[in-house]
Amino acid sequence: MATKILVNLPVSNLNLKLFEALGCGLVAGVFFAFSTFVMPALARLPPPQGIAAMQAMIITAINPLFMLAIFGTAAACLFLAISSLFKWQQPGAVYLLAGSLLYLVGAVGVTGIFNVPLNDALAIVDPGSTDGASLWSSFLTNWTNWNHVRTAAALAAAASFTIALGD
Repeated sequence: MATKILVNLPVSNLNLKLFEALGCGLVAGVFFAFSTFVMPALARLPPPQGIAAMQAMIITAINPLFMLAIFGTAAACLFLAISSLFKWQQPGAVYLLAGSLLYLVGAVGVTGIFNVPLNDALAIVDPGSTDGASLWSSFLTNWTNWNHVRTAAALAAAASFTIALGD
């Protein structure tokens, strides 16, 4: 039933703005959860256990639903960013562009430039090794700090798209 409703929705600027507000909010929520309780919980574990748990999460995060949430939202942001430039005189265009850039740069860009390379380095380390323990200490701080940036950017993007809904 839900699929039928979604398929029958006409693709309009209003629907795309709503999709973006929800998508950015959803992604911000996932990032927020990691910043506020997942990473602090992992930091409380002995390094081998924390590393092994994070390695498992890194692998399971690469799934169709999560990838759709992150990259489907990014694709729609790209479309809205470009279309906002062609409709610059229309109300809300600045919010569409700002939301799109916040999400594309602050959430997706930071993920690709900072969080993914940190994940890749952690993925190949032996959780029980001294190299693993050393990497884990810096990983917790660096990954979490960049995750805070992603959280704030995705939330600000959601707010921008929400404001644009009123225009």
